Amino acid sequence: MDPTALTISSALELLRSGDLTPSGLAEACSRQIERLNPTINAFATVTASETKQSPTVQEIDSGSALAMTPLANIPLAVKDLIDVAGLPTAAGSPKFFGHQPALKDAAVVENLKNAGALILGKTNTHEIALGITGINPHTSPVCNPHDTSRITGGSSSGSAAAVASGMVLGALGSDTGGSIRIPASLCGVVGLKPTYGRVSTRGVVPLSWNLDHIGSITRSVRDAGLLLQVLAGYDPQDPASVNYPADDYLHEIKDDIKGWHVAMAVGDFIEECDPRVYPAFENAAKIFTDLGAQVEKVEVAILRDAAAANGRMVIADAAAFHHERLSEHPDWFGADVRQRLEKGRAVTSTEYSLARRVQAEARRYFDLFFEKFDVLILPSTAAVAAPIEGLDSAAYAPKLTRFTAPFNLTGSPALSVPNGLVDGLPIGLQIVGGPWQEGKVLAAGNAFEESRE
Repeated sequence: MDPTALTISSALELLRSGDLTPSGLAEACSRQIERLNPTINAFATVTASETKQSPTVQEIDSGSALAMTPLANIPLAVKDLIDVAGLPTAAGSPKFFGHQPALKDAAVVENLKNAGALILGKTNTHEIALGITGINPHTSPVCNPHDTSRITGGSSSGSAAAVASGMVLGALGSDTGGSIRIPASLCGVVGLKPTYGRVSTRGVVPLSWNLDHIGSITRSVRDAGLLLQVLAGYDPQDPASVNYPADDYLHEIKDDIKGWHVAMAVGDFIEECDPRVYPAFENAAKIFTDLGAQVEKVEVAILRDAAAANGRMVIADAAAFHHERLSEHPDWFGADVRQRLEKGRAVTSTEYSLARRVQAEARRYFDLFFEKFDVLILPSTAAVAAPIEGLDSAAYAPKLTRFTAPFNLTGSPALSVPNGLVDGLPIGLQIVGGPWQEGKVLAAGNAFEESRE
């Protein structure tokens, strides 16, 4: 048994039965980091060397309080946009950030630690999370574990690469235009973006106050539900947090989807993608039919406008947050990020207002849409992982965000699950639900995942 190949759920069973020791699991992940990180570059900061001294890593009796915590001694990683007390938060932009250790944990890190998780380090990100390739001139590119000459996707690049390569069993990321789902898709793992306001963003360097989501990258849909169970909850200190009751996701994930109404997105906007990706998407739709769902082809006309509006809001919001940095030291940003920030600064109030109007229309559209359909399926990305060499990150961004960005604009819960390989490279299937319907999204994802095992 290779501990680094385990899911969180299977590791918990082995830990609680005594067939796997906490130190054995932590040390296996630490060795994997030491072996692979020099090539893959997933981690910005590694704390694994401290695990033997950590009070969290201890051999525990099955009936102890620690053993009963939801994530007892599970090795995880956190995107280097999220504060971990005692560690710097560089946000992929070391000239501006990361000079001092964070004084306190972000809300989501507090939740993980309270659940018994072990944080092995912080993962690399596209600079200030404003990009989807993982190519960062300050920290070097994060490389795809399936082919190290290719991108991971981003901006939660290191989190996806760390999970896909067995350095940790799960990781946190942020998602403003697809930054969890895109790298999850391209690295062949699971990525969940919950409903906007479901998970606190307190203690996270913002990209867009209006569009930022915190979620997870894991190896199984069940693990995504397990982490959401820990992360979800109202945070009165976060202005974006919504006091909406969380569900029992681990119970809902078992739901049978027979008889569900599943919308399959079709039309030019969907079919304008890599010709290798669309057939795999059609095959995924057939799997839902085989599972007993009623699959209906639907042209979701608003997706194109929603993706464009999200892109405009992201760069404008980012330019607002980084206004002083951009004015005082524009040369400290990488070329692709500086280019997008300059475009964001040039967005007019009229353009921004129109984007907000599209946001309102898209939200209402999908509120009504999900009165008829249980979930919507579409590809996670329109392309496979591109080669790192010579890639123009800013120009490539719309190719990867076209199917994910609309659901940041609406705040809808969205999940990327592995949908096989194309020429040896992973692609993903995206499953979207109505507001606060993470349970349905996870159930659909779990059914699809199990059908492919």
